Amino acid sequence: MDMPVPDTRLTTKGPTRTLAEFVAALTLDQVDDFARHAARRHTIDTLGAMIAGATQDATQSVEKAFAAAGIGVGTVPMAGVKQRYDALSATYVGGTAGHGLELDDGYRAGSVHPGGVVVPAALALGAQRHSDGKRFLTAIVAGYEAACRISAASHPRARWRGFHNTGTAGVFAAGSAASVLLGHDADQVENMIGTAASYAAGLFTFLAGGDVKRTHPGHAAREGLLAALLTESGLLAPRGALEFKDGYFNAYAGGDTGAVDYSAIDLLAAGDNHPKSRFAVANCYMKPYASCRHIHAMVDAVLDMAAADGLTADQVKSVEIGSYRVAAAHGGVGWSEMTTAQMSIPFVVATALHRGRVTLADFGEAERADTAIIGLAGRIATDVDAECEEIYPRKRGAKVAVTRADGSVLRRTVMEPYGSASKPLTDGAVAEKFLGLAAPRLGQARAEEALALLWRVDELDDIAPLAELLAA
Repeated sequence: MDMPVPDTRLTTKGPTRTLAEFVAALTLDQVDDFARHAARRHTIDTLGAMIAGATQDATQSVEKAFAAAGIGVGTVPMAGVKQRYDALSATYVGGTAGHGLELDDGYRAGSVHPGGVVVPAALALGAQRHSDGKRFLTAIVAGYEAACRISAASHPRARWRGFHNTGTAGVFAAGSAASVLLGHDADQVENMIGTAASYAAGLFTFLAGGDVKRTHPGHAAREGLLAALLTESGLLAPRGALEFKDGYFNAYAGGDTGAVDYSAIDLLAAGDNHPKSRFAVANCYMKPYASCRHIHAMVDAVLDMAAADGLTADQVKSVEIGSYRVAAAHGGVGWSEMTTAQMSIPFVVATALHRGRVTLADFGEAERADTAIIGLAGRIATDVDAECEEIYPRKRGAKVAVTRADGSVLRRTVMEPYGSASKPLTDGAVAEKFLGLAAPRLGQARAEEALALLWRVDELDDIAPLAELLAA
């Protein structure tokens, strides 16, 4: 429907309008083959994380809360979930599940997890509206663009204000994906952005413990979808909501300080691109380890020492790690809960040294109480390295020095961890990760059938049967 525009609304073109016009005009034919394949890969990767995360404590808490409130029951399936919900509730559950195990993808330049907000919203609405696969994949590309570019324009200023970009910028990502599926024009997309801006939320308080972080993508995905549906239903919102005085960038990224003129930024150029594509989805990373991405370069370093130099945990006298400030902040995080353990440099690096891996199985209660790992974690120190800080967020680097009991020192510098766009997982590794996460929940045959469909999702006439196949 056409949106009436009151005279009091801003009309100056800026980053909000730029994003709105991009989302409204995007078709899959405009997306190069490299980015199109990346969109398939990241959809598969996210769905695997969602299916595996459907049984985690935070997801079950959400489902229990919905049941207690008497809301949510409907007909919309969600990956890995038994209960059918309304589209909004299905999206919340799916987003929470996808982020719950620290296995979801991300965009380094924006320190954001786009898949966890984009894929659940697109899957829920696409299944409800019986969208075809071509439009579904277009929605994925649009959602990733919104998540990555807005976060890159905000980072790291938003982080130092205490905001989690996945929860805040995620509303615009989910809303953009939904707007594509709903066929919104540029005025409607800008209206969606104006509504979604009021729903952005998510603080870094999770570093102190608890499971609330897991729900950030769920909340953002639901609220972004709601903003798109409210636009479809005629609710009016302000224009220019990203950049005007009382808008998103001023509130979340320090625009009020005058350090950045957000009204003048080229939003679609924020962050960085893969050499082969201009679309942000092509430059996102996938996680080979079940921990915070800021720690992955350190894990790469010690695993390489083990493989190349025969380093074993009992040889380690001390470990000194230098990295960028955002990462180094995780050096003081404890491991009393799975949530914090996956964010803790000492625990994760000690786990890699002691077990030669960092998997979901390494964060259980018994593993967190393992005296060998705890003792090793106490010998790991983290500080800010000037070179790593200078190149961040262009790269997520770490320098690791391990002093052995005999006094010898092993050193590694990893400036880009495994799983990044420049060091990507192969298609075979993406498939293996998906099946490893999905098969225990869906069964091997269903997981393989779903994977085969996902590799050609843009050829499907209706994604609803695929959504049913992915549900538990």
